[in-house]
Amino acid sequence: MTSDSVPTPPSERILALDVLRGFALLGILVINIQVFAMPFATLNNPTVYASAMPYGEFSGADYLVWLVSHVFVERKFITLFTVMFGAGIILFSRSKREGEVNRLHYRRTGFLLAAGLAHAYLLWYGDILVPYALCGLAVFFVRDWEPELLARVGLLMVAIPSLLYIVSGLSPGSAQAVASQWAPAEATLLQEVETYRSGWLAQLDHRVPTAMTQQTSGFFGVVFWRTSGLMMAGMALFKWGVISNERSTAFYRRLLAGGLLGGLPLILAGVWYSEAVDWSVDALFLGSQFNYWGSLPLAAAYIAGVMLFCRRFGGGVVTGVLSAVGRTAFSNYLLQTIIATSIFYGHGLRLFGSVTRLEQAGFVVAIWAVQIVLSVLWLRYFRFGPAEWLWRSVTYGERQPLRKSDRDEGATAE
Repeated sequence: MTSDSVPTPPSERILALDVLRGFALLGILVINIQVFAMPFATLNNPTVYASAMPYGEFSGADYLVWLVSHVFVERKFITLFTVMFGAGIILFSRSKREGEVNRLHYRRTGFLLAAGLAHAYLLWYGDILVPYALCGLAVFFVRDWEPELLARVGLLMVAIPSLLYIVSGLSPGSAQAVASQWAPAEATLLQEVETYRSGWLAQLDHRVPTAMTQQTSGFFGVVFWRTSGLMMAGMALFKWGVISNERSTAFYRRLLAGGLLGGLPLILAGVWYSEAVDWSVDALFLGSQFNYWGSLPLAAAYIAGVMLFCRRFGGGVVTGVLSAVGRTAFSNYLLQTIIATSIFYGHGLRLFGSVTRLEQAGFVVAIWAVQIVLSVLWLRYFRFGPAEWLWRSVTYGERQPLRKSDRDEGATAE
């Protein structure tokens, strides 16, 4: 039995959880790089920047890069990452004595919230740590529910933003209200480019209000519901043994096939619809719903694929690499921001707004390479990633051992 005053020992790790977390963390960068490198509006409406500068070109290889990232990555990998966070709450709770779990969870989540606020306001407004902390506080109280109830309520919560979007799309007033955000004026886009090519202090003019909007109206309108719902789904999937690789091979094969067949046609239909309405605001209210829902079965297919891969190639190079990234996911998430903002923002190379989507894909691969090498090398000598070490030290109220002993195999799964 693990003591409540120390993290879970390495011998209790589950390889599939680490591999899935690493897979999700790397995939998230494929979408985040677009926001690191281009104005925020391009994330939802990929056509807007083309009218402002040639680097926003939406044709040829750049269109293909967008299409692949939209169909196979957008919302799928953040879904995986959120599901894993929910599973992590269960795993953390099970390794602690009942009398200590609440206090440790609050301390753990409080640190995550503080780190997220610093990340959002000092580095990048696209932070996910703040919503994870806030939603983690909420769903913590339902962790003992039966998995069937967790899954049903979670799905209901995921549905709420979708219903709100559809209702808003049917209201002419709502469409007019968001039109300027959906397709900002060229001057607005160019001003954002100039801001992020400027120094760190100048960037605050855009980063602070954008982060505040994301954490208020954006959070309560969309993020809280979907994030909490997916965390609850992650709790259910962990209790069912789905993401800990405890189900049959036949089960994962059916999940893989069903997820692909259920997700890909729906997502592609959404692309067709958005292009059919010429990327008008209807593409936001209605067209986005195809990917909103299609991302769920496709993410499930990815889970199945990772589980099957771990069964066949567990202990190999690929699983070892992904596991190392997953075991240092907190550190790697922050590192992605540090590297990307140093490349694109004015306190670094000032490439914001001047890199095509195809070139962005090259940066993604380069950052992956750096993170993979650093993760593998770091875990040869240390038990935790640096952010994980600090997180655990704060959680348990004492400095955790960082260097590995001969008995250590890695970091915790918490």
